[in-house]
Amino acid sequence: MKKLDRLILRSFLGPLLLTFVIAVFVLLMQFVWKYIDDMVGKGLDFGVIAELLLYASATFVPMALPISVLFASIMTMGNFGEKYELVAMKAGGVSISRVMRPMAIVVLLLTGVAFYFANNVMPEAMLRYRITLYDITRKKPAVNIRPGEYYKEIEGYVIRIGSKSLDGQTLEDIIIYDHTNGISETSVTVARSGIMQTTFDNRYLLFSLDHGYTYTEPTTGENYNKRPLTSISFSHQTIAFDISSFAFSRSTEDLFKGGYQMKDVAGLDSAIHMLDSNLTNRRATCSNDLRGALRLWRIYTSPTPCRTSTESTWIPDERQTKLIMSRAQNIADNALKDSRNYDDIIQSDIEFINRHEIEKQRKFTLSIACLLLFLIGAPFGSIVRKGGLGMPLVASVGFFVLYYVVGMIAEKAVRESALGPEGMWVSSLVMLPIGLLLTLHATTDSSLLHNG
Repeated sequence: MKKLDRLILRSFLGPLLLTFVIAVFVLLMQFVWKYIDDMVGKGLDFGVIAELLLYASATFVPMALPISVLFASIMTMGNFGEKYELVAMKAGGVSISRVMRPMAIVVLLLTGVAFYFANNVMPEAMLRYRITLYDITRKKPAVNIRPGEYYKEIEGYVIRIGSKSLDGQTLEDIIIYDHTNGISETSVTVARSGIMQTTFDNRYLLFSLDHGYTYTEPTTGENYNKRPLTSISFSHQTIAFDISSFAFSRSTEDLFKGGYQMKDVAGLDSAIHMLDSNLTNRRATCSNDLRGALRLWRIYTSPTPCRTSTESTWIPDERQTKLIMSRAQNIADNALKDSRNYDDIIQSDIEFINRHEIEKQRKFTLSIACLLLFLIGAPFGSIVRKGGLGMPLVASVGFFVLYYVVGMIAEKAVRESALGPEGMWVSSLVMLPIGLLLTLHATTDSSLLHNG
């Protein structure tokens, strides 16, 4: 490897790695702020949170790679131009295409890595991410009984304490409302003091109460009108609450494994083929049902609705005619409702198929985006000749927003069947002429911005 290649690669790989880490971090922080309420106050282990963040970070890699390549290429070529290193290279007989060659080789490798990651690694990471996030969001908050508040998270009970010591276990002025028997019986336990602890397996919450009373009063049944009140005093009593539902539990993979985001290209092709077959069968069923309703409607609305065995025409009276027309109207109304229901179901099936197509095409488009955005970034940096963070950052954001917005519009059109699956390549087709134009300007020593 020549010294020039090593210089170019050192100048390119540093910003590439830094931008990639920053992009993943920014996307990860957006995810954290979105789900912060589902994670706080549940007593989750650090390992569970770290696992979720790791899987979430993996899902951001295909999005972070293109913008990293774009920023690093603009910054590298901009620095070369600003420091006149690019001029020195040209004076030495090194063309722009030769300067871009080492970076292009790295970007080609990244394109292959991006596709492998999107096709093989990301489906598994997405599966683990969805399972972990689902388990976290459905986990109940950790038991946290505050003084002066009515705690209602334990099913069937309401607990109120007057005060809690610094150790978090010793309690004073305890009231426990027991609603496990429903409205048929009211039970209240009052204690002067007690200790709150959990069992070793965190399955039960134990209240060891001292010096108190338990009041029980039936509200239904034979003694409802008499409403007898039972009072039992105790010097020591232990009440166990089942808090197994508060524990973090793992769901099975089967819950999310069938999702289209958890499939590779081969799996998506297989799913699309099966869904197309199901859609064809559903359309055939719809057509047969509606044809049957049409035949029945024609029988009721025929001028000769019935004939006798002697082939003489039976002419119904006015009451029978109204009944026949009413039945015909009901058949038509039901057929219309069925057709609308079938239409909604078929549209839903088509949209579901389109989502599979979108996911399949995205694995290719996000990979090719690395190459396309490099084709834009490197020539643009050599033309503007501005390094540092200012111009590269602004330009990177501008180009990537253009690519992303066009891609989102095209994706919506594909999802709604306004465009075929090939519509996912619209953003790439928009960026390709821009890259070719900038490359032409760079290789012909044109300048978009003059320093004066």
